Amino acid sequence: MSDLEYGAEQIQVLEGLEAVRKRPGMYIGSTGTRGLHHLVYEIVDNSIDEALAGFCSEINVEILPGEIIKVRDNGRGIPVGTHPKLGLPAVTVVFTVLHAGGKFGGSGYKVSGGLHGVGSSVVNALSEWLDVRVFTGSEVYEQKFERGNAISDLVSSYSNEPRGTEISFKFDNEIFKEVEGYDFQTLLTRFREQAFLNAGLKISLSDKRSDEEQKEVFSYEGGVVSFVDFLRERRALDAIHDDIVTFSAENAGISTYFEIALQFNNSYSELILSFVNNIHTVSGGTHEEGFKSALTRAINSYAREFKILKDDDKNFTGDDVREGLCAVINVRMQNAQFEGQTKSKLGNVEVKPFIDEVVFKNLKTYFDENPNSAKAILNKVLASSKARMAACKARELARKKTAMESASLPGKLADCQSKNPEETEIYIVEGDSAGGSAKGGRDRRFQAILPLWGKMLNVEKAQLAKVYVNEKLMPVITALGCGIGNDLDISKLRYHKVIIMADADVDGSHIRTLLLTFFFRFARKIIEEGYVYIARPPLYRITKSKKHSYAFSDEERDNILKEIGGSAEIQRYKGLGEMDSEQLWETTMNPETRTMLRVSLEDASLADEIFSTLMGEKVEPRRNFIEKNAKYVVNLDV
Repeated sequence: MSDLEYGAEQIQVLEGLEAVRKRPGMYIGSTGTRGLHHLVYEIVDNSIDEALAGFCSEINVEILPGEIIKVRDNGRGIPVGTHPKLGLPAVTVVFTVLHAGGKFGGSGYKVSGGLHGVGSSVVNALSEWLDVRVFTGSEVYEQKFERGNAISDLVSSYSNEPRGTEISFKFDNEIFKEVEGYDFQTLLTRFREQAFLNAGLKISLSDKRSDEEQKEVFSYEGGVVSFVDFLRERRALDAIHDDIVTFSAENAGISTYFEIALQFNNSYSELILSFVNNIHTVSGGTHEEGFKSALTRAINSYAREFKILKDDDKNFTGDDVREGLCAVINVRMQNAQFEGQTKSKLGNVEVKPFIDEVVFKNLKTYFDENPNSAKAILNKVLASSKARMAACKARELARKKTAMESASLPGKLADCQSKNPEETEIYIVEGDSAGGSAKGGRDRRFQAILPLWGKMLNVEKAQLAKVYVNEKLMPVITALGCGIGNDLDISKLRYHKVIIMADADVDGSHIRTLLLTFFFRFARKIIEEGYVYIARPPLYRITKSKKHSYAFSDEERDNILKEIGGSAEIQRYKGLGEMDSEQLWETTMNPETRTMLRVSLEDASLADEIFSTLMGEKVEPRRNFIEKNAKYVVNLDV
């Protein structure tokens, strides 16, 4: 048959769970670290669904040697009776049939995060092996699987252990080829969130992969109120009003329950975490839209009523009213409609007007009953509005001064010849000396160089107006060409690789952190699109018999010395400026030989916390963070 022929025999039909193994990214997002952890989330989410239904109060998660996960809950247990249509035990169906589960209607689950009902079967399909044990109170039912297929029948034996389900599995190395294993901190962050969202639910996480077992237990009676308090404390922020505003409501007509907790603090950034049926909706959706709209209306209404805003004044904007806001939105509903399997955005249009009405009404009541808190919040909003107007003036002044909207570019920028963003990259380089070497060594067809000198503004402690007049940051903003803040238009970004290249020392690390803080706070979309990278220059040049090798760590240096044997000349680079153009190209800039780190944003909440802690005003939280994490640093030069 020729390549041009296309017949029925060329249509593949994948049996059972073959489709999952063929295209795992469609079901868990990726086969990297993110997808690996998603396997654990899917199993634990099923236990949390039992908690939402009122039948589970405790979930235990263990990471065992060999990267084995074991999850045990005290829920009702997966049904073990025979499925009426398939003639198989229901538990077998759950783990081997893709769209099977108690979440498609009926009375199994009224509320569930598992919209597509594929969690357990997908985990089974992507595991080297999986064992399930169901405890009924008098018996235990057990079945074993390998790569999605049952290798034993469901068998039962006597057991007086309490009711519940226990699932153990080992991820399949044939699918997850480039992962090292589970990250305790990643799982900890996720399960702590779930404990906050389900007041009273106890979730324990244990890491038994080494002799020094780590264990954390989470249980919060305060629910979302405790969550907001935790977020403020972890970020070392001061609240501008003592109480945490909280309220809830239920709409039986759309089978939706909604609760929220919020508090304003002294920071310049907002943090809104929204969840639907315990799923973190990182891209927001109709529930966030309803909340934001109502918050803006309520504050403007109050400001008008008490003449804080005069008749001729413009309303406060959404950005004005959300500066310094920390809020947690928790929605539980039937028939939640998410965008895609990763469930990052809620699409139910009926939710927006319901939440809008609830938030507006309750905030108005809160402001009336708590005038001191209302005054503190309004003062914060007023200051934010003035700062925004100052930023607008500073932005226009900066545009006139540097001709941002014309062909004018920073004087120190050595631009590249290509104008195609998909093939161009810009190196933001520490120091004029290193900038000179980079300019001499680059491939001018697609590589641009922007040297910076000295340390720039710490934007964690500054508002937008100061950014626009900062002589260190303005060249970066101008060179990238896409704007910042609300003016950011990612389609205008001039380079699709924005590479931070700084010395491999403490000062270099500080400069990298300052730049990353700037991108995170004022140009986050550039990070989210995967355009920000960190260059990795070598620490050592090792020469023997006129042959050169480069080492990026002390360990790599020692390994090279062992391989070449005997004595060798070792040059320790104290900075990028010590490398000539040829060396810098060979080690750090040549796409065929360089090593770069792509900056990703797996968890915006955790990133927000770290930036607030490390770059904020207070010293004590920063010291505590460093002392706690210093043990994980192997080589400060890397």
